[in-house]
Amino acid sequence: MLVASPWRSAARTDPGKVRARNEDAFLDCPQQGLWVVADGMGGHQGGDIASQLIVASLAELPVQDDFDERLKGIRQCLHWLNRRLGQELTVTAGRHDSIMGSTVVALLVEGNRAACIWAGDSRCYLWRGQRLYQLSKDHSLQQQLIDEQQMSIEDARAHPSAHALTRAVGAADVLTLDVLELEVYPGDTFLLCSDGLYQGLSTDALGNALSLTAPHVALERLFDGALRGSARDNLTAVVIRK
Repeated sequence: MLVASPWRSAARTDPGKVRARNEDAFLDCPQQGLWVVADGMGGHQGGDIASQLIVASLAELPVQDDFDERLKGIRQCLHWLNRRLGQELTVTAGRHDSIMGSTVVALLVEGNRAACIWAGDSRCYLWRGQRLYQLSKDHSLQQQLIDEQQMSIEDARAHPSAHALTRAVGAADVLTLDVLELEVYPGDTFLLCSDGLYQGLSTDALGNALSLTAPHVALERLFDGALRGSARDNLTAVVIRK
């Protein structure tokens, strides 16, 4: 028997103004305390298949009582998907040199515990105490160049391959996931989103939207702002509030 969740959430995806196909996917399961955004790698065969497979597989995971076991299960599932996408589906597609991959960012909550798990440049933000925190760190060439102090932030952003991913599910033989665990408090609001959404909005715009109490209202504000811009990529977001 499902118990009412203390979390409220809302999710939405949009192909944007340029792309004919939407390669993003999301999972919105407040009853299970699990939310996911996956962004299929654009320009690669089967990006939409990869993102949808990630979301569908995580949705089917059993809901266990132990938080650590659930977190372990999510990680194991993503590693299994990495192998499957890297081997079986590439062969099935008849393209041995192709990559069938996707970013992933997931939020798992239970009681006062939360964990953010990610690979790629889809992000997890936290709005708490009138401040916006970016919990995830992009796995992109731009971020790597900045971290290694090879370039200034401005030069890294202008690099022709700035948005190339350094990690994604299905992109390499070995998947390295980042995990951030934290304690949650009443009023906390999380945002999971693909790069198509956050690239079209300022940090202030993200914060202003997440300051709104109702997740569906915050979501509407985010998409209104992003779709007023160029919206050259698919847009996906999940807003989660305690």
